[in-house]
Amino acid sequence: MADLDRVADVSPLSLLYPDAEAGARSGAGGLTRDTWEQLEGDVLLDLHGCDPGDYFSDDSDVIAYRQEVFRDLSENPELCRTFSKMIPLLDDIAELRRMGSDVGGSAESYLFSITEIEIYVSVISLLHDSLSALKGSLKSRAITELARRIGSVTESDYYRDINEKLKELTSRVGEVKSVTVGVNLDGQLKATSAGVLSVNNEPFKSGELIDRILRLDFKSDDMTCIAPLTPFDKNQSENRQLAMSNALYSALTDVFRSSVKSWRRIVKEYVLENTDFLLELLPEIELLTKGAELIRSLSEKGAALTYPRTVAEEGSLCFDAKGIYNPIVTVKLGGDVVKNDFKFDENGTIYVLTGPNRGGKSVITCAVGLAFAMTGLGLPVCADECTVAPCSVIFTHFPTGGEDTIDKGRLGEECSRLERILDAADRGSLVLLDESLSSTGSYEGAIIAAEVISGLSVIGCRTIFSTHLHDLAASVGSINSRCAPLGGARVDNLVAEVSADGERSFRIKREAPDGKSYARDISEKYGLSFDGIVKKIKEKRGE
Repeated sequence: MADLDRVADVSPLSLLYPDAEAGARSGAGGLTRDTWEQLEGDVLLDLHGCDPGDYFSDDSDVIAYRQEVFRDLSENPELCRTFSKMIPLLDDIAELRRMGSDVGGSAESYLFSITEIEIYVSVISLLHDSLSALKGSLKSRAITELARRIGSVTESDYYRDINEKLKELTSRVGEVKSVTVGVNLDGQLKATSAGVLSVNNEPFKSGELIDRILRLDFKSDDMTCIAPLTPFDKNQSENRQLAMSNALYSALTDVFRSSVKSWRRIVKEYVLENTDFLLELLPEIELLTKGAELIRSLSEKGAALTYPRTVAEEGSLCFDAKGIYNPIVTVKLGGDVVKNDFKFDENGTIYVLTGPNRGGKSVITCAVGLAFAMTGLGLPVCADECTVAPCSVIFTHFPTGGEDTIDKGRLGEECSRLERILDAADRGSLVLLDESLSSTGSYEGAIIAAEVISGLSVIGCRTIFSTHLHDLAASVGSINSRCAPLGGARVDNLVAEVSADGERSFRIKREAPDGKSYARDISEKYGLSFDGIVKKIKEKRGE
């Protein structure tokens, strides 16, 4: 067998990070599971074996590295299909590892080892064939390095040797169809000892008369059963059947002891080294595959996608998106979606977003949040154009429906969550507040919200406060005056547009609200408009 050093390169490999240092800097709570779910990110990426928050990054080099991979997957869909086929195979290897550790050193564990290597060889072969066919089409550093690594594996003496060894062992194991068991008896016909006499390459034949008639075999021979062992009778308990199976496994372990010992050494020395790098890639492969599927699905719906240009300048709070939209709307409803232009700049780092119910406030708030999240994962964002300085962490304060109101009350719980955000946020954060402080009256809510916005202004982080509190929107000027001496970031107003007759356009305008459209909307919602009241009175009178 070849020297282990002559196997393939087994140094760390990542499809999401250009180097180990970049990996160590990412995924440190920048995108929590709660935030991802509140943004409805799980609607976009149906992930099972990985948490997107583990791979969220604000490093422009990391983001560019991933964008290359997503481009390769999008331009070469057969590679994406190969990755999809790999996922269940790698899951099987992980499961075999677990099962093998549970059964210890039995014959069953050796069969698991053989199966693991069979799957490993099939994965390597699958990857090698796919990557070889795409040679010259692949541009990303990550996939190019993966192709080099797989080529190194398949060209190694060790890999060729293990293939030959695998064929030999699987052939030998596959040929085992039955064993001949001998039992010594005493004078009272009680068993005194038992053991395997031979391992056979054909199954024994039933001794039942009907079976003998059907095969025109009326004589007994060494491979014809004359009486079945009762533990395998259908009426016997599972424990008795298990006892017989364990006894046979133990005997077979002894029969194959010399070969399985050397095989186990091969597994430990070679397979663990070489399959580990594939298993470590499994969550990355799932994220990349599901991300590529999302890109394909949105593209097929005619949705606009663009890889954002990232700004790596330290301290930059740039975000300028042309034609941004919320992909959740596209996924759930399809068809055309309303697009908006949205930007954070020196005159608007924090926005108070007001407007009527169902006017698009939550939709645009989540659209911006998803744009930052998708940027941090290396995905294209849902816009026509986008330039962004990535954020280090995304905070969301959305209605959860599961507030701890027993001890604190709903308002107390909301304030407690806001306090935690203010304690953790810094200039690099993105803070998204949707209908916060709605659990109290508008007067009290506006006062608390103004304090929160003022604090966020001093922190200087990008923020959207989507709210029904129009008194808060009216206080933007006083908040700016209050925070300017402390170097606070500028606060500005956004309004969800509504026509005079109450029709929603779902367009967001950068202007101060007049409050009239919202009041009219509320009165109509609860049937409190004058025309609505008169209509009901006439209906009651039968007029």
